[in-house]
Amino acid sequence: MSNATTAVGDFVGRSVIIIGATGALGGATVLRLAELGANVVMTGANLERLKELEDEVAERGGTSLSVNLRPETEADASEIVARAVERFPDVDGLVVASGTNKVASITEMTLEQFDLVMNTNVRNTWLICRAFGSHLLSSSSSGSVVIVTSTRALLGHAAGYTAYCASKGAENLLTRTLAAEWGPRNIRVNAVAPTVFRSDLTAWMYGDDEHAVKTREGMLSRIPLGRLAEPDDVVGPTLFFLSEPARFCTGQILYVDGGYTAC
Repeated sequence: MSNATTAVGDFVGRSVIIIGATGALGGATVLRLAELGANVVMTGANLERLKELEDEVAERGGTSLSVNLRPETEADASEIVARAVERFPDVDGLVVASGTNKVASITEMTLEQFDLVMNTNVRNTWLICRAFGSHLLSSSSSGSVVIVTSTRALLGHAAGYTAYCASKGAENLLTRTLAAEWGPRNIRVNAVAPTVFRSDLTAWMYGDDEHAVKTREGMLSRIPLGRLAEPDDVVGPTLFFLSEPARFCTGQILYVDGGYTAC
């Protein structure tokens, strides 16, 4: 991270941890980083998908390490970072691309559902950032963290999103607070905040049935670019924040939303 002319795509020799690698966005990020020469540490609970990603990374000439864990406890978060550092001692990037949602009105949502969303989206993100930051601080290393939040961190939603919107708002403020806390040690923390992108959770919105079409048309009426997103639309901004050209960017929330939050 020293040459001002380094291209965004220059990740040769870099090592990056991707939390939630088995999801649509995490997987797309893994494969793009591998194509650009990075070493990738992939985490997730879906062991079968991790093994598939290992093969796909190898096909692209990349090097990977799979860690079949989520950062749900202090011990798991510490183990993810320890195993990453053991394999790639110079690991300096972290992408937190995991998350979940439970949709229900506040009067119908159970406390267990609320806790699941808050723990997955906020607590786990906090835990892995703490473990990764502890490594960088103890080794006096610089680094870059990218947290995937959402347009719902900025905008409410009437369809039962009290847990999700609150959790994503918390992630935005976690991003900015860590940027302020770690900036003097040259550790940058930024966020990308997409609107709907294609994944297992949202695939139904891309379908042709009446409910999907109606929902999609409602979304598209608010998106100036006139389409829903694909995972690759979010990967580029994520790589930018990880890269040398973003060396003076920290505490930023980039809405990757086709103009949705501009309207």
